[in-house]
Amino acid sequence: MFTLNCKGKLLLIDHPLVMGIINVTPDSFFAGSRFNTENDILHQAEKMIKEGVDIIDVGGQSSRPGAQQEGIDEELKRIRGVIASLHKHFPELIISVDTFFSDVAKHAIDSGASIINDISGGNFDKKMIPVAASLNVPYVCTHIKGTPQTMQQKPHYENVTKEVLDFFIDSIDVCKKAGINDIIVDPGFGFGKGMRHNFTLLKDLSLFTMLKCPILLGVSRKSTIYKTLKITAEEALNGTTVLHTIGLTNGASIIRTHDVKEAKEAIDLFMEYNRS
Repeated sequence: MFTLNCKGKLLLIDHPLVMGIINVTPDSFFAGSRFNTENDILHQAEKMIKEGVDIIDVGGQSSRPGAQQEGIDEELKRIRGVIASLHKHFPELIISVDTFFSDVAKHAIDSGASIINDISGGNFDKKMIPVAASLNVPYVCTHIKGTPQTMQQKPHYENVTKEVLDFFIDSIDVCKKAGINDIIVDPGFGFGKGMRHNFTLLKDLSLFTMLKCPILLGVSRKSTIYKTLKITAEEALNGTTVLHTIGLTNGASIIRTHDVKEAKEAIDLFMEYNRS
């Protein structure tokens, strides 16, 4: 069991939670996660809330392999007003901001977000860790090898599980020394990993419980699923649910997903199974 202090709201993780994805980008890999108008965003958030979402993750920059990195100004432009609007219409909603820029993170937290989700683990913006500490909000620390522009150019590991675990042991220490109290770890499926690396990390996910932090699982509709099955991201919902179920069995605390209803159903069945 974990608790996260989200700007005074305690988020209890006594069962796996669902983090729903809303992208305000024109180029995220799954078209179904892209929303461009305030009405569309609010409608999607309301739908996710009705389906049982615990956190909504708002991103203003695509991190798909090969994506062109946008600057701080463009990312701010994309999320400006979005988080404030979500917070205004759904004041009890826990919102996370998906960014690796500390200035964007600060703007988002000031506007109503209460979690920072950083795919770079603090490595793209050296101010991110101290800024996250100063804001006193939970921080999702993700492992990535390279950048979105380079990460899938033949990634190599001697032992992917050991390397990612070693990264988190060091990063958690850095975060705690900086003053971050609530740390969530994300092994970074697809971030500088080939398909075999991703399956190995999923198989070994239970080892990450030794870190004593909530584990975020981000595999929703990713290429490991659709390339294995020789389908498209749009057709990858069933495969996503299969990997979510494996992840839950192996200790995932938070499921980050495009499809809240199906993820919540997988969690409900998983919880019922464990009560048997």
